[in-house]
Amino acid sequence: MSVDREASGGPAYMDREALQNSQFDRLREGVSALLAGNAFYAEKLREAGVDAAEDLTRETYAQIPFTTKEELSADQDAHPPYGRNLTYPIDRYTRLHQTSGTTGRPLRWMDDAAGWEWFGKGWRAVFEGAGVGPEDRVFFAFSFGPFIGFWSAFEGCRQLGALVLPGGAMDSHQRLLSIVENEATVLCCTPTYALRLAEVAAEERIDLSASSIRVTIHAGEPGAALPNTRNLIEETWGAKCFDHAGATEVGPWGFECREQAGLHLNESEFIFEVIDLETGESASEGELVVTNLGRIASPVIRYRTGDFVRLSGALCACGRTYQRLEGGVQGRIDDALIVRGVNVYPSAIENVIREFPEVAEFAADVYRRGAMDDLQLRLEVTQGDGPAVARAVERAIRDKLGLRIESTVVAHEDLPRFELKAKRFYDHRVKGD
Repeated sequence: MSVDREASGGPAYMDREALQNSQFDRLREGVSALLAGNAFYAEKLREAGVDAAEDLTRETYAQIPFTTKEELSADQDAHPPYGRNLTYPIDRYTRLHQTSGTTGRPLRWMDDAAGWEWFGKGWRAVFEGAGVGPEDRVFFAFSFGPFIGFWSAFEGCRQLGALVLPGGAMDSHQRLLSIVENEATVLCCTPTYALRLAEVAAEERIDLSASSIRVTIHAGEPGAALPNTRNLIEETWGAKCFDHAGATEVGPWGFECREQAGLHLNESEFIFEVIDLETGESASEGELVVTNLGRIASPVIRYRTGDFVRLSGALCACGRTYQRLEGGVQGRIDDALIVRGVNVYPSAIENVIREFPEVAEFAADVYRRGAMDDLQLRLEVTQGDGPAVARAVERAIRDKLGLRIESTVVAHEDLPRFELKAKRFYDHRVKGD
């Protein structure tokens, strides 16, 4: 059994009933402040019959209306620039970040000092789950722009006492040199960018497996939870690859332990639900709903994340009593593709393509052809016979996903590379072409 840095007996190992009682005690602590100062959530709480902290029970909690990203966005449009989901006067806030904007207009999100400390604490759990400690040197390969990216991981690293190595404003070559020269032991970036760095390293004859990197931690997209993508990252870097999940408006809610048996839900800091996509009732698989417990200045309560997940019913061998998600986040519900009657998430297609190391990068296009939907792949094949590899990819997708597709081979570096979230799927049906 693997040994994690978090000592057994901490909150992650509590009895389930005690853990749930602790969650609602934490939530009640913040309710008075929300009723007094947060116009957005005071309205929702009172609608559920919560007029004071003592009114909050598991029963009244279930009556609080869900919150959606569209609702938060509309609130910011109606009450610019930050909306009504602010519990305190504006001069109390110390940080501003925003969402990536991949699913609509970016949301602006503000934190006070206490909320940011809580955010970093969540990332500290991510690091400890992966066995990262004060002796490590953590390299952050992201732009340090307004998107929250790994900003909160940077804060968690500070809390942990590890050495922080910022890689903003560097190109891939410069980042690789910094990783090697500073003997970094941990890499934080998107899974897509980890593979891009490996590609550049191969071109420049840098042996990543001989570097000091022993752990890679990824966020922003589901790649690190896909077995074939994970294997490819681990093989090229000679390191253990760990998944993480979170969101700007929610916080860092999920992490992997050394068992790498799915994402743990950080139930010390969040309340989680999984609801059926059709009925909205509790389910073992469906949409993840999250309430954060330590971000009183700008909270979310019963927030529909848009992530499709599947709960595991078994305890992890690490001993934590937290619930786990099988295979991490399966995909964004809005990203599900229905092609020729087959419902498939882009992550499933990526997992098949990553079986083929000959494919350096890919893109997928979905078109409407008469009454049928077609999926076409563009593949950068850097090894072997391109057309033969493309035919093999088509057969694998047909056999494993039940999809008949077409593919074409494109020139090396013809497809874009990504530092943050990758955009590989293009649905042309929404444009009517």
